Amino acid sequence: MRRFFKFVMARWLARTPIGLAVLALGWLLGRRRRRVQQEGQRSSRPVRRRPRRR
Repeated sequence: MRRFFKFVMARWLARTPIGLAVLALGWLLGRRRRRVQQEGQRSSRPVRRRPRRR
């Protein structure tokens, strides 16, 4: 449902030039956030996860 909502919002925002600028800004910020998280995971020691509950 969340992916569908994102899709509908992107279609709605893409109708105007200002909406396209907002989409581009969100895409760039999300891309930067993902890159920082991936670099943090690679450079630090592995995080020990708690065992799953059954």
